This record gives sequence, structure tokens and C-alpha cells, in this order.
Amino acid sequence: MKENSTVKEQSLNPQPSVRSKPQPETCETVLDERICFALDAAGEKKAIDPVVLDLREIGSFTDYFVIVSGQNERQVQAISDEVYEQLKKAGETAARVEGYKTAEWILLDYGDFVVHVFEQKARQFYDLERLWRESKRVALPAEFTNDSGRSLRTES
Repeated sequence: MKENSTVKEQSLNPQPSVRSKPQPETCETVLDERICFALDAAGEKKAIDPVVLDLREIGSFTDYFVIVSGQNERQVQAISDEVYEQLKKAGETAARVEGYKTAEWILLDYGDFVVHVFEQKARQFYDLERLWRESKRVALPAEFTNDSGRSLRTES
């Protein structure tokens, strides 16, 4: 009987519930912080159209693809340099870097994630998003996108 009376008391005298404000979504709440470092570094060099593909369910060679673009070969190299340097400062060294000289498509392999930095025409040609369409596309927090969907960073 005591149990029922407690339930009855609670229903007759409800306690105000303490609701916490929803926390804004940040990169670290969605992704590994190393991927966030890579996205942030790419944004520092004005990378275009960031995409993160979750390959964990369909591939065993890596967990994520981070895909960004640059407008020309020099920007592609600058983006990959910044990603490489920022991750190196964070204690991560790329196992391999491919395509740096031609700078059409630079691949930085970090084992459980791979960063692809494309020149825009090469990205359209190779179309990794279509090739890996069975993967899940990770929704990126607003800090890495803007209204136009063009650049990782907004001008300030």
C-alpha cells in the first residue's frame, strides 16, 4: 500500500522537473577530436564543401573519409599542409601522404580516418561521395558550414 500512496502523492504533488538546456552540437560531440582538428585546419585555409563519410559499417580499412576541396593546386597544397601540421602538433602523424606534387587529389592517411583534399574538378570527376554512397554522411556542426555551403570558415 505504501508504494501506491507514494505514486499517488507524486501524481497529486508533482515536483517541477529540472530540464537542462540542450547543448549546442559541437564537432567533438559528433566526431573524434582528430577529425575535428583536420576540419578546423582545412577551414583555416578556406577549404570548400566539407564532407565526412562514416565507413565503419561498409569498410574495414578505415572508419571515416574527410573530404574537402580547394579552388586551385596551391590552395589544395596549403590545405593539406595545414591539416598535416595541425594534426602533427596534436600528436598524430600521417602514415602516408599521396599526390602532393600534382595537387589534384592529396590523400593523408591517418589509419582510422583518411583526409582527401581535392581540386574542385578532380573532386567532381572522382566523386567519392557517389562511389561511397552506401556510407553514412555525418551531419557537421554549424561551425564547419555556413549558409552558402561553400566554405568551412566565414569571413569576419
